[in-house]
Amino acid sequence: MVVGGCGAGKSTFSKKLASLTGLPLIHLDRLGWRGTWEAVPREEFDALLARETARDDWIIDGNYSRTLPARLARADTVIWFDFSGIRCFIGVAERFFKNYGKTRDDMGGDCPETFSLEKLRFFHRTLWGARKTHTRIAALLEGCPGKRVIVFKTRREADRFLRELTGSANGKNFRRESNGMERA
Repeated sequence: MVVGGCGAGKSTFSKKLASLTGLPLIHLDRLGWRGTWEAVPREEFDALLARETARDDWIIDGNYSRTLPARLARADTVIWFDFSGIRCFIGVAERFFKNYGKTRDDMGGDCPETFSLEKLRFFHRTLWGARKTHTRIAALLEGCPGKRVIVFKTRREADRFLRELTGSANGKNFRRESNGMERA
């Protein structure tokens, strides 16, 4: 399970991790959106998520904080992009300009990146909500002994982790069990 603030690089990292490990990748934004920026109803989203996480092995990326406890219960490993608000804001801005007018490949539906009042609010929440996101994730992880938790403070740490996986039989040892939090 890959978690962290918006714009931290969770989806990009998850695609690379899935490629290295051969594990199926679930993008929460793909489950959560359809049509033109139409959110999937809560009950339907929960059913889709339950179906996807019923499998034994998967990588799932995204926040959707309401579903964090359920996903955490099914996960054996959590990768946490614990980045500052400014780092996440920069990531969101870069993603916005890179994909302007297009729907990202990790999104469901027809959800092109466009400029709107809601997008401004999203930028604001990304910048100023990082501490709240950190506190919520930290509290959940502290209450989950027996999970392997890997914390990245920078993208460089995440990139190094992927490089190390590449050199270790294509990441197959990633599934090994471990307890406690690891700093990458």
